[in-house]
Amino acid sequence: MAPHGQLPAAAVRGAGPLQLLPGSFTSCTAGATGGGSTSLNQEKLRVCCSSDVMEFSLVHPVIKAFMCGSLSGTCSTLLFQPLDLVKTRLQTVQNNVQPGSGRVGMVTVFLTVVRTEKLLGLWKGVSPSFVRCIPGVGIYFSTYYSVKQRLFSDRAPRPVEAVLLGAGARCVAGVCMLPVTVIKTRFESGRYNYSGVVGALRSVCQTEGPRALFSGLTATLLRDAPFSGIYVMFYSQAKNTLPHEISESAYAPLANFSCGIGAGVFASLLTQPADVVKTHLQVNPHRFRRSADALAYIYTEHGLVGFFRGAVPRCLRRTMMAAMAWTVYEQLMARMGLKS
Repeated sequence: MAPHGQLPAAAVRGAGPLQLLPGSFTSCTAGATGGGSTSLNQEKLRVCCSSDVMEFSLVHPVIKAFMCGSLSGTCSTLLFQPLDLVKTRLQTVQNNVQPGSGRVGMVTVFLTVVRTEKLLGLWKGVSPSFVRCIPGVGIYFSTYYSVKQRLFSDRAPRPVEAVLLGAGARCVAGVCMLPVTVIKTRFESGRYNYSGVVGALRSVCQTEGPRALFSGLTATLLRDAPFSGIYVMFYSQAKNTLPHEISESAYAPLANFSCGIGAGVFASLLTQPADVVKTHLQVNPHRFRRSADALAYIYTEHGLVGFFRGAVPRCLRRTMMAAMAWTVYEQLMARMGLKS
């Protein structure tokens, strides 16, 4: 029997340090200060807060990982959505560019969007991005955490194992969220006038069939799985090279963010061609039935350079998003007493 006001050991075993939810603490305080003697109020507050802590500590670690991942994905998506829109416009505008015409760059697309669609036009497609990223990043990190804890609880993954771990988690999340990814890409292209995410899903199913929601599946997995695998490998290896004095100091989040930037640049450049193919498949599903069709078109019309159209905004966005998501995720997991 645990002493009065303390948690039973079984309730916190393996959970690490416990954190109070701000809302729960506020409700406890309000209830405990409603009246009565000071000593009685203090006793009520202690019992109430202990109950809330125990309740939260019993939440499964995988669910906590999902919550941390979803929150980190929300922050990064909101900040870097404009870069994703510019990247999509750059990749799709090449279909309308005549040979020999002037090159359309990132700044040109950015200014065109602001001029024709106002500043908020840069966040076009943010709704499907949220619908995709909030659960999608949560699924990714919870899958990553679950597999890592099961297979590598006693040691760090080797480089090849880190690649497989990151790629596997991304495949699970990618397949689950691909329909929303298709809708997001179409929103950003500016070629479709959907009323909303639900309306877009209904329209695609009615006019093109449910299969259209999974257009670009191969290209998406060829892009996202290698990106995640390469990113996790470079990120984990870079963190391992940090001096112990830095990794254990208050500057650890900044150092980890810097490691994420470097890992993101490598991973983005290596997977850029697959991203261009994926965009063509999802924006023009009637024209490009297979990845091979899009590959042939891009190479014939634009050469090898066509596979790297939109590389700068994508590299900026993916790198910054991944670095921020991982940094926020790891900090939140540490706050919950879990090893990320």
